[in-house]
Amino acid sequence: MGSALRNDKRGFQALFVPLFLAFFFVQNFVLVSSLNYTKYRQVSSLRLERIQKHLEKINKPPVMTIESPDGDIIDCVHKRRQPALDHPLLKNHKIQRVPSQMPKMKKALKEDEASSERNNERVIIEGAWQMWHRNGTRCPKGTVPIRRSTEHDVLRAKSLFDFGKKQHRRIPLHRRADAPDVVSGNGHEHAIAYTGSSQEVYGARATINVWDPSIQVVNEFSLSQIWVLSGSFDGSDLNSIEAGWQVSPELYGDSRPRLFTYWTSDSYQATGCYNLLCAGFIQTNSRIAIGAAISPISTYAGNQFDITILIWKDPKLGNWWMGFGENLLVGYWPAELFTHLADHATMVEWGGEVVNSRANGEHTSTQMGSGHFAEDGFGKASYFRNLEIVDSDNSLSSVRDISILAENTNCYNIKNSYNNEWGTHFYYGGPGRNPQCP
Repeated sequence: MGSALRNDKRGFQALFVPLFLAFFFVQNFVLVSSLNYTKYRQVSSLRLERIQKHLEKINKPPVMTIESPDGDIIDCVHKRRQPALDHPLLKNHKIQRVPSQMPKMKKALKEDEASSERNNERVIIEGAWQMWHRNGTRCPKGTVPIRRSTEHDVLRAKSLFDFGKKQHRRIPLHRRADAPDVVSGNGHEHAIAYTGSSQEVYGARATINVWDPSIQVVNEFSLSQIWVLSGSFDGSDLNSIEAGWQVSPELYGDSRPRLFTYWTSDSYQATGCYNLLCAGFIQTNSRIAIGAAISPISTYAGNQFDITILIWKDPKLGNWWMGFGENLLVGYWPAELFTHLADHATMVEWGGEVVNSRANGEHTSTQMGSGHFAEDGFGKASYFRNLEIVDSDNSLSSVRDISILAENTNCYNIKNSYNNEWGTHFYYGGPGRNPQCP
């Protein structure tokens, strides 16, 4: 659920890039081909067998199945059979139905603003705010919608181990001691805002408009997200909780922007994954499919659509909850998954990230955000607005003191500001390769 603003309100339109995968069995091997997204390669029958076993583990038996117009299969799985509960630390976990309390607002909305928010919410609910909703079918009560993974999804990954995982981040060569989780030299580039590392943080919120940035090669992605962090950026114990939207042909097989989550408790080494592709995140909502396409989306110089994401720590049980829109609860990351975040976060980041694989020795043309620089402003550049953090008494307040960072402002940049309506906000993004970014 997001806020619809026309000129102030946002409209979405998803681009679809078709993915055609054909399997040709040749003796013991399978030749996998795809238009645009999967290179020709041979896959042994043993590897296919391992992939199938893994898929049986993460694709739980559904109560009902829904076919999305974009080709996704959404399985409605009983909430007690979802992948999260396979985690060894969650064997005896009792699913928390709702958080003990929602974060409190330090400044109440005026009545006309509250009414406007309710109207916006109704527009999105009645419209198609995830593509699989378009045929009007919903998952039954007591189930959660899970995007089904396929052999094609796994085969696009570097390996079965790497499927559904972010690349392990190397130690940065040049970084201020208080700079955020930004790693230069490993192909990841950012345009982000971040808080200082000295405070105790218990959550964050922001509203982000959704675009469909173009991706140059299959193993690159473009995302816009919130990071909630604790631990050492240079060591192996960084804890991170992340949520936002992303375009990732490797992960999803197309170029649609999709709602996603991520977590790790060991600096992206072995723990954690995207969405529900491993045991961890517990979903409680029957209407939101994590990993499903967002539709419609923002258009250049046209209607804009944004989504609001809230992540916060339940003050009683310690689980980290995710909210979507104004009051929709998606689920939570159990406290048991983390070390540092079992207590609190020390930093929050908001912004964009792309992978620059430098194919052909040139900077990637993969876009960040809308593909336009920050100075292009509203309706043209991507933005984060109403940046807020949750403090120790479970109260949301506007962030006033933030720093910004972009490794190469000729490729992607960021400009922040403050006003009464959007609070602390920033525009960010860029086209990637251009005459100033060779």
